[in-house]
Amino acid sequence: MELWLLWWSLVSQLRPACPRRRTFFWLALVLAAMCTRQDLAGVTSFVRVLGLKPRCYQCLLDFFHSPALCIDQLAQLWARLVVRIHPGIERSQGRLVVLADGLKKPKSGRKMPAVKLLHQESDSNTKPSFIMGHSCQALALLARAGSAFHALPVIARIHEGLVFSNADKRTLLDKLLGLLQLLKLPEPVLLVADAYYACGKIIRGMLDAGGHLLSRMKKNACAYELPTPKNRGRRRRGRPRKYGAKVRLLSLFDGPFQTMPSPVYGEHSITLRFVVRDLLWRPAGCLVRFVAVSHPSRGRILLLCTDLTLAPSEIVRLYALRFKIEVTFKQALHTLGVWAYHFWMRAMDPIQRGGGNQFLHRRSECYRGAVRRKLAAYHRYIQIGLIAQGLLQCLAALQPKLLWRCFASWIRTKRSISCPSEMVVATALRNHLKDFLAASPSDSSFKKFIRQRIDTRRPEGTRLAA
Repeated sequence: MELWLLWWSLVSQLRPACPRRRTFFWLALVLAAMCTRQDLAGVTSFVRVLGLKPRCYQCLLDFFHSPALCIDQLAQLWARLVVRIHPGIERSQGRLVVLADGLKKPKSGRKMPAVKLLHQESDSNTKPSFIMGHSCQALALLARAGSAFHALPVIARIHEGLVFSNADKRTLLDKLLGLLQLLKLPEPVLLVADAYYACGKIIRGMLDAGGHLLSRMKKNACAYELPTPKNRGRRRRGRPRKYGAKVRLLSLFDGPFQTMPSPVYGEHSITLRFVVRDLLWRPAGCLVRFVAVSHPSRGRILLLCTDLTLAPSEIVRLYALRFKIEVTFKQALHTLGVWAYHFWMRAMDPIQRGGGNQFLHRRSECYRGAVRRKLAAYHRYIQIGLIAQGLLQCLAALQPKLLWRCFASWIRTKRSISCPSEMVVATALRNHLKDFLAASPSDSSFKKFIRQRIDTRRPEGTRLAA
């Protein structure tokens, strides 16, 4: 009961994103279902886990397709709520550490907008090189829970597959910067990303917003030293030199090296060798810090950081934590089913296998509006799923001991009492959902809203209504 009261206190702060109270209750109902369901079979799993009446299935579909819920405002409220209430939000020199990455989710529906042929770069031999699916970009806040770290999801959007106007020249990099600006975070940002985002467009966008970029570099890149001042005398014709001697970044591994204890999480008694140089990088047009790191067992890596005051050990530590967003993606896919939507568009022209972007600038306005409506439904499902996952992580950070008591089961991989996983939190909530609905339903409009829609003719509804 206490766990659900804490959950409700967090969810109730998302009320301003909904213009009507009934819309907010449907939002809370979907969040409760996502936090407690055991199967990932789309919207039908919401009906099963809460024991809802069959007519609620169509109501849930209408909720995801309705413009009553503004997902941009919902994402802003969620980001500010997380920064305010999570006790372990990671900061580096007064900046929020934001992790960025892309995700490609297979989708086989021939009448699903934005599905296109995607290339997967992975070392796993279980993943095909090319898939049909949705390509998303996501942002997450780095947070500490006890002795562990996790990437707390904030926002994700589908950024490929649809072209509404041939005058739209935005790239994936522009759309990622737009995501970051949409959140309107209350503090400056240090963006940690992989080598795809190491480019001048991202660096200039971050610097203009008062933030910085930390990413990996390709080893075939080059930089330049500062130009040496010329001897006094008569000045030659032409503009002064902007760049000095050319430096191949791979040559940084020739030394001389410095050493430091490994700041990577989980590593002990390991010494790293590194070289740090502040050089001019032509795509950025400014001085950036390059750190060449040699690990005794993991090989070599080149890192870039636009903050020249950040220590090499902090740069290595933060980039090592970037992998936490991959763990978050795994939990979102297999534990919460954030991308388990199955919304098809009946009037859509079927997609051909191996097709690319869907160009809509010559289609009728009615058809384009229907595609936008379906894409917005996907985004609502994804955004609410990320909030559900973030709620589980926040509960784990705020009340770890209470969660283990409510878990009331056994798990072999339990390592620390201070950092329950999303699965543990979901099980604890599922165990006490009945108590939450049974306790004083008359003093809670949300409890009454759910109880009026429970089907007592099915075992799920009978168990919750008892």
